[in-house]
Amino acid sequence: MTIVRFFKKGLDFYQIECDGHTDYGVSGEDIVCAALSSIVQTAVLGILQIAGVNADFEKNDEKAYLKMTLPDKITDRQKHDADVILKTLYLGVSDLYLGYSDFIQLEVI
Repeated sequence: MTIVRFFKKGLDFYQIECDGHTDYGVSGEDIVCAALSSIVQTAVLGILQIAGVNADFEKNDEKAYLKMTLPDKITDRQKHDADVILKTLYLGVSDLYLGYSDFIQLEVI
């Protein structure tokens, strides 16, 4: 099971963490893992490259682990853009969770 954690300060997300394999299918053919990985990694790329936020990012493919944290000091524009991206990511993960809750655990902290 993949645990996806969204961390909030007030109404805004500031961190995302994904940990573990979904185990929906065999490695290389796991469509739930592929879908989840695609949307999370696309959101991280959006924050880094489109919003231009120098976020703290760590990834370990072997352990199926990814963590991205927004820095405390970013511009209002970067904060807005990152917020839109992370809230959109939350919608995507929530949708996957609804269909595959045996394989994805979703937490908001």
